[in-house]
Amino acid sequence: MKYERDPERIRRVLGNKIQFIQGDMAVAYGGLLAGVSFFGGYPITPASEVAEGMARLLPRCGGCFIQMEDEIASIAAVIGAAWGGAKAMTATSGPGFSLMMENYGYAVMTETPCVIANVQRTGPSTGQPTLGAQGDMMQVRWGSHGDMEAIALAPSTVQESLDMTIQSFNLSEKYRHPVCLMTDGEVGHLREKVVIPDEDEMEIFDRVTATADRETFLPFAESPTNGSKVPDFPTFGTGYRTYVTGLTHNEKGFPRTDKQPDHERLVMRIITKITDDREEMMDVEEIALEDADIAFVTYGASARPAESAVALAREKGLKVGMLRLKLVWPFPRDLITELSKKVNTIIVPEMNLGQIYHVIKEFAVDDCDIICAPKIGGEMHLPLELLEIVEGC
Repeated sequence: MKYERDPERIRRVLGNKIQFIQGDMAVAYGGLLAGVSFFGGYPITPASEVAEGMARLLPRCGGCFIQMEDEIASIAAVIGAAWGGAKAMTATSGPGFSLMMENYGYAVMTETPCVIANVQRTGPSTGQPTLGAQGDMMQVRWGSHGDMEAIALAPSTVQESLDMTIQSFNLSEKYRHPVCLMTDGEVGHLREKVVIPDEDEMEIFDRVTATADRETFLPFAESPTNGSKVPDFPTFGTGYRTYVTGLTHNEKGFPRTDKQPDHERLVMRIITKITDDREEMMDVEEIALEDADIAFVTYGASARPAESAVALAREKGLKVGMLRLKLVWPFPRDLITELSKKVNTIIVPEMNLGQIYHVIKEFAVDDCDIICAPKIGGEMHLPLELLEIVEGC
């Protein structure tokens, strides 16, 4: 039976417009509002509440929840559901995200729209299962073998966990690409006020389904509908004879593993369909940067104490601002270059040992001092800790 997104039914299931909920539950709410009809997952701290919320609410919206035997099977089920026409998602944390890497790359290569919510925790290995971190920010970009581009967002609040889940689905459907919501255990288990948007307050992007002649349609070629590098989607069961493989393939989907031009043409299209829109996709928040000499550049949970540190510094007469990356990948490299020309110092607070710091350093001009401000062990930075770094500049 085909799932039809029913906004009135979803709103009845979600309940009150204003609620006080966890970030993980906000992810589940965002998925439902975006039109998720399939969730495949496996319990893992601190992401289990996303699955628990979906298990309780998704069937009441007419969708399907399934707990798989592990994370490998979970992402495989999500990919299959997407090819069956569903908006599909999963949620996991560090070790589970590692297990998903092979099929994450498969989703990239087969141009499968889906969403992975990664509620990051400390590592390596089992690490500190109940404590938050930001240790997967490079894995989402480089974890799959081969060449690819990632789309990854990082919410800093519970409200953004909801809103950015919807945004993740919109980007996934628009670009026929897996999108990762890189939240963390701090935001995931934080409880804050959330306002559930009304239907007219949301933008919902649905995938461009194939309508071309079934005999001549090319499922991995530029769209015949609008000339985009993103192909129209030939949902299984709609009469299109579609070959889907993780092997290098031609526009028909048939394997072409021994021809260099075929591989380069395919992979470059998959990458540039995203990077061509880097500026259009860029999503940042700028705070007090107009006259800043020092700037924090940060994302996710780390942005919360950084914003407080900016306020404390300003009270002391220090010209400090902040750039928050809401969409981390594709990376806003030109913006970082321009910022580094305006300020003397960039401080990069992260709940890791400096992952995005290295990317910022790559694109900043040499005259700008880039300071790594790491913190690991499951604790967030304190605003006073960050203020001390500012005062030491």
